[in-house]
Amino acid sequence: MKLSEFKFKLPENQIAQFPPLHREDAKMLVLHRKTGAVEHKKVSDLVNYFDEKDVLVFNDTKVFPARLYGIKEKTNAEIEVFLLRELNHDDYCWDALVEPARKIRIGNKLYLDDDNTITGEIIDNTTSRGRTIRFESDYTPDELEAQLYAMGHTPLPEYIRRPMKAETARQFRKEFMVEDDADIEAVVKEMDEERYQSVFAKNIGAVAAPASSIHISKNLLKRIEIRGISYTTLTSHVGLGNFKIIDVEDLSKHKVDSEQIIIKRECVEMVNSAKLTKKRICAVGTEIMRALESVAGTNGLIKEYEGWTNRFIFPPYDTLVPNALLVNLYFPLSLQLMMVAAFGGYEQVMGAYKEALKKDYRFGDYGDAMLIVD
Repeated sequence: MKLSEFKFKLPENQIAQFPPLHREDAKMLVLHRKTGAVEHKKVSDLVNYFDEKDVLVFNDTKVFPARLYGIKEKTNAEIEVFLLRELNHDDYCWDALVEPARKIRIGNKLYLDDDNTITGEIIDNTTSRGRTIRFESDYTPDELEAQLYAMGHTPLPEYIRRPMKAETARQFRKEFMVEDDADIEAVVKEMDEERYQSVFAKNIGAVAAPASSIHISKNLLKRIEIRGISYTTLTSHVGLGNFKIIDVEDLSKHKVDSEQIIIKRECVEMVNSAKLTKKRICAVGTEIMRALESVAGTNGLIKEYEGWTNRFIFPPYDTLVPNALLVNLYFPLSLQLMMVAAFGGYEQVMGAYKEALKKDYRFGDYGDAMLIVD
């Protein structure tokens, strides 16, 4: 398939700037991939599409506060450091993106706190992920990590704008019942810290939210349990490679950045049992689908694994493990849209997207959901 086949016009006002009041209140477009039929529901209706012993697989990665602000030595120029991943805990080295990139060179020092107790030195400009920074401080490695997280900010995508535009702020006040404009900033900050995270979040390592999993509330989980539906988790640390611009028309030539995944015995046993008994297995998120497919044998059974995957899934593709998929609505030309089309069928998915656009569904991490079933 070609990159241009995933292009469509997405109005700016359909890019979600904040989540719904309650996690499961998001709209959910249901696509029946065998017929192409669609239904318009809410995430709270999810339980109606699964039976006892069906399995939902969620992502338990935890987003860390990856965005730091500081100044460059000598010039005092303001800089932003976006932490990507820790390279060496004991040597204080991290992969990071630094902006403005054109002003930063190897050997430059960055001051990241008010009293300059933590500095960062650029030691490498050549990695595919950005820069390598070695932090210097009097803290132990564990203490430094805690300090970096304390100083950091929730790494919202660039299309989620803070502060909000006036029209968006009015909509936010109405939805969240905030009367005073002065209170918006405080409410939004608290909301972002809580809602740009799933209720399963426990394994720190993601720089972007597992957007499909953040629809699931504790209340919805309880309803899932009461119905006898099983669920399990695996870890897929969502990285910025998921959002890298694809610049080749021939998708077979695109290289995907590696992403760390951890799949433990409990998940393996539950998924394999469902596979062998022909129950429904729902991957909640494209990153979950990719993780499951990366460790599957030709019989569709998975194995324990801790490591990395750079599998790029795009149409045509026959899925080995999941037979249902819960995802968000993704942007034109995005890697995630291609993975969804690989699962649901290109024509069916693009047709469903046209319907979502007509019905004012919201796109992006804070947007609405799409469930694909047979």
